[in-house]
Amino acid sequence: MAVSPARRPTLPALPDAATDAVLASGLIEELSYAFGGPFHFLLPDAFDANLEAMRAALESAGVEAFVYFAKKANKAAVWIERCAAGGAGVDVASVGELREALGHGVRGENIVVTGPAKSEDLLRLAVRHGSLVAVDALDELDTIISAVLPGMVGPARLLLRCLPPAQPSSRFGMNDAELAIAMDRCVRAGDSVRMEGFSFHLSGYAVQPRADLAGHLVELCLKARALGLEADRISIGGGLAISYTDADSWHTFLSEHSSGHYHAGKSFNTGDFYPYHSPAAGAGALRSLLAARPEGHGRSLAELLRQAGVVLLMEPGRSLLDRAGATVFRIQGVKDRDGYRLLTVDGTSLSLSEQWFNSEYLPDPYLLSRSPDASTGTYPAAVGAATCLESDMLTWRKIPFPRQPRVGDLLVYPNTAGYQMDSNESPFHDLALPPKVVVDHTERPRPRWRLDRHFT
Repeated sequence: MAVSPARRPTLPALPDAATDAVLASGLIEELSYAFGGPFHFLLPDAFDANLEAMRAALESAGVEAFVYFAKKANKAAVWIERCAAGGAGVDVASVGELREALGHGVRGENIVVTGPAKSEDLLRLAVRHGSLVAVDALDELDTIISAVLPGMVGPARLLLRCLPPAQPSSRFGMNDAELAIAMDRCVRAGDSVRMEGFSFHLSGYAVQPRADLAGHLVELCLKARALGLEADRISIGGGLAISYTDADSWHTFLSEHSSGHYHAGKSFNTGDFYPYHSPAAGAGALRSLLAARPEGHGRSLAELLRQAGVVLLMEPGRSLLDRAGATVFRIQGVKDRDGYRLLTVDGTSLSLSEQWFNSEYLPDPYLLSRSPDASTGTYPAAVGAATCLESDMLTWRKIPFPRQPRVGDLLVYPNTAGYQMDSNESPFHDLALPPKVVVDHTERPRPRWRLDRHFT
């Protein structure tokens, strides 16, 4: 029996023709049957389009720049393949990630190595292949100069990572005094070190703080040049928000949702939600950043970069993966509760990572039914996982489905490629990790697919 739809918050995903084409093709049901469990499908054309949109924004601002894909956002090999084909770089933080990037065709000089307290093995591999290394601390710089460089051919290419003044409790980066010491050590290292500039990673998605810190790094480049260092580029990391839904839906959701709309009265701190709508998203956020005036400057960031001859480096992850994939589960159990249903699917919330950060992945999943249902109304249901943990919920919220969910139906969570689908996956309960399916040429009458070629 349908339940009254009164005041049940919903969050519809933005329309996406490529995803719709896959859902309409009948491919999803066949793949679910073939794999016998959950899976992810990937849309590389979306990645290419997002990359080109960012490049267009940079070109229109007259800014010389280079884009690295933040590999941590998704483990699939197809994204590195697209970077290699499209002349983009890759941001890595481990020996495994560096090997993956090299193995899938990205040149060492187009790889940037980030992360804290890098192992000597990682540093040695990076220097050997001419990769750019973002140095996080003075002891890491000492390791490069004293332990890695001896016997090496060619200089170590370095950025010095800055501790954001607005986030002094961050465990990443060096403060002003440490940066001064690091620059002096780079000078004394001579030709064995090529100090190319500075970097930062800033939490959050606000444009102005990122522009302010970027402007500060431009000033640091000028100071470093006075010491004889190259210092002709800065990296601003990632942090370009994307929009999963429209503004009205997002603001309505925030104003209406309450603990009563969640299974077991679960409550969430609204501030812990990802901003599922952003007025300036993806390439639009980049345009806003380039047009912003850093604090203490009368010119835009783009103008500062051009005037100083500084190359802008960036390491987007989620914003390159916008609309580039989705996650599919099959319903294998349905329970009735007081006014709603509790669905159990054939996977776990480890494949929908937001739950493991005390938050909720909010975009509504699509319900694909095996047989047409003529009933109309609203059928609220929360979604649980196939494990014995009370906390293992894919969606605590009682989603107002337009049809009655049944055993055997499929749930498709949209737009999960960025940090959602594999950040925390593990074979818990000896469940197999969901495979990744690359869907090519979605404009064809019948989409083509292949398994992703991840090495590990």
